[in-house]
Amino acid sequence: MQNLSTILETSAREYPDRDAFVYEAFRLTYSQVNAMASQVAGALVAQGIKPGDKVALSCPNLPFFPICYYGILKAGATVVPLNVLLTKREVTYHLDNSESKLVIAFQGSEELPIAQIVHSAVQESQHCKDMWVLTPPGAPSPIEGVPTVMEQMMQHAPIFDTVQMDNNATAVILYTSGTTGNPKGAELTHTNLLFNCMVSRDLMLSKIEPSPKGYETLLIVLPLFHSFGQSAQMNVGVLAGCTMVLLPRFETEKVLELLVKEEITMFAGVPTMYWELLRGAEGGTDVSHIRDNLKVCCSGGAAMPVELLKNFEAKFDVPILEGYGLSETSPVATFNRTDRPRKVGSIGLAVWGVQVRVVDDELNDMPPGEPGEIVIRGHNIMKGYFNNPTANEECFRGGWFHTGDVGTVDEEGYFYIVDRTKDMIIRGGFNVYPREIEEVLVSHPEISLACVIGIPHDEYGEEIKAFVVLNEGATLAPDAIVKWSKEQLAAYKYPRHVEIRTELPLGPTGKILKKELRKQELGEKAAS
Repeated sequence: MQNLSTILETSAREYPDRDAFVYEAFRLTYSQVNAMASQVAGALVAQGIKPGDKVALSCPNLPFFPICYYGILKAGATVVPLNVLLTKREVTYHLDNSESKLVIAFQGSEELPIAQIVHSAVQESQHCKDMWVLTPPGAPSPIEGVPTVMEQMMQHAPIFDTVQMDNNATAVILYTSGTTGNPKGAELTHTNLLFNCMVSRDLMLSKIEPSPKGYETLLIVLPLFHSFGQSAQMNVGVLAGCTMVLLPRFETEKVLELLVKEEITMFAGVPTMYWELLRGAEGGTDVSHIRDNLKVCCSGGAAMPVELLKNFEAKFDVPILEGYGLSETSPVATFNRTDRPRKVGSIGLAVWGVQVRVVDDELNDMPPGEPGEIVIRGHNIMKGYFNNPTANEECFRGGWFHTGDVGTVDEEGYFYIVDRTKDMIIRGGFNVYPREIEEVLVSHPEISLACVIGIPHDEYGEEIKAFVVLNEGATLAPDAIVKWSKEQLAAYKYPRHVEIRTELPLGPTGKILKKELRKQELGEKAAS
């Protein structure tokens, strides 16, 4: 029996007065965060939330997120983190598919009215009818009839007897899409996440020279609703008793400023973030103070270009350690270790307690250097996709989790990503799945057929392009399609490029040949 929230409770006992989370002028100690999480747990139980119930959370990188996250866990409930950029339609789907009983949402801003979007989704949800809104302390609810989290918390003591959960109980459901339609909820257990953050702590922090303060300071700009930021940064940081500086959105100047002001010793990000920071540094920013404090950087979410890695390391005098994983693997599966030689371009070695192989279709190991599918098993593998036996049967063939990624392994056990068997697009570190976008596009009354691919982009790694066939007589323009899709899809999903065609290349079975479209796209770029 255990509960992932024990990592917060232990650090609150060991380092009660140490800053846990910092956001602008707000600094919350471990004892304060633990006390407020306990109040959230008490409020949830009073609301009728029982162990195993699902509670959705839509909040950017603010102290509210860990307070609610660990509070939900303390109550024995399952956290369902929601991307704050989801549209009403998408939020409704997530609430209903996860069977969430309650949703907690940050109020948002004029540009991104998160609470209003979530409230509209609750009105249409068939399952979730209750909502709390996160507002600054003392501020009233912006939505009539919807209580604030602070109002609910203040009715309960800052002490809570944490519910102990079975080792295989679901702690978090992270939604991840695929090429077969709607997003799927990966069920991660308390054991999955606890083991993974322990392993990640040892990989990222234990082998570096201790900070003079006796603990590390992390800058978290990766979204906490995503597995990278949530598990590999927040949970790792809490377990290790780090101080975590939160930033809701990546802004180059702000990141460089915080690296100096807060004397950040560890940073993690996707390659585009390193690209932006390098550009900022090359633009004249003095990085000498950053170099004095920054001891290790981690990269994931997309392949790090070798030249970018070398240039960043030379400028900031800090190693970048690449790793690999998925939401379904909690997330870390392989990592470049500090106690072993690092191989630039490699995603590293399998982490402790996890087996990784490169295999053919019959699960036979491929020879070193020969490409095959990456399959994984170990303590980090999800329980399964929530209420999706068909997807589970497909991804757990032969007792191994099938990633759908093509890779190689060398004689020393270092893994390399080659390509993806899935059509997933990675735009600025966010996973984007063409099938979901295609289904939305063809719901437009003037669109007959749609195909979406990723095209190379200097800043985001990949950009989204849609090829569209219109219905006969339709006169829809590409700009109009972009504008319409922007209203239907989250900001990182909608296609920025649309090309209207009279037909799309088809194979013998009638399947659209995306490979041909990619070849044409690359050929046109090369010609230009």
